[in-house]
Amino acid sequence: MGSREKILQAILSAKTGETSLPAIENVSMSHGDNVENFIKMVAAIGGKVMEVNSLEKVRDNVDALFPSIKIITTIEQLPWYSPHVATDPHAYEDIDLAILRGHFGVAENGAVWITDSLMNDRVVPFISQHLALVINKNSIVPTLYEAYERIGSLLYDFGVFIAGPSKTADIEQSLVFGAHGPKSLTIFLIG
Repeated sequence: MGSREKILQAILSAKTGETSLPAIENVSMSHGDNVENFIKMVAAIGGKVMEVNSLEKVRDNVDALFPSIKIITTIEQLPWYSPHVATDPHAYEDIDLAILRGHFGVAENGAVWITDSLMNDRVVPFISQHLALVINKNSIVPTLYEAYERIGSLLYDFGVFIAGPSKTADIEQSLVFGAHGPKSLTIFLIG
């Protein structure tokens, strides 16, 4: 028996029995307003929230914030709507702004849950220079516990929580936005 087999055998023989997960009760974030907490958290992680009352206002704000750039969206009511799904993800490489619907937000960490049903392609929220997400103000849940309860029984091929613009820092503590994804995140709260 070689070294590899000995190591694998040792790992297999060291297996412990299954342990049930702890019961988690009463974790709701009861202090404060979900929308207010969500807005504060998004700002704290480098994003921007804009409260609007319609998709028309989303369009007006996008025109003001992002003039003369290439935009893609999966929201049919917006003028940049494109139902086209590229066969090659590299076809999206020149997208300046992607505007997508999110299912709901999480007040605790400023994240937005989005699945493949709301994207043209899984790469779209990560390849664009800037990202805008549109969610209903009343859909914000207080904590990730409630978020996981909400998505636990749903069927989807791909889902992701998106929180803030892409950020990374090197050993010299130099913070860089957009190294691994969008440079900015704007969330439009409708309602």
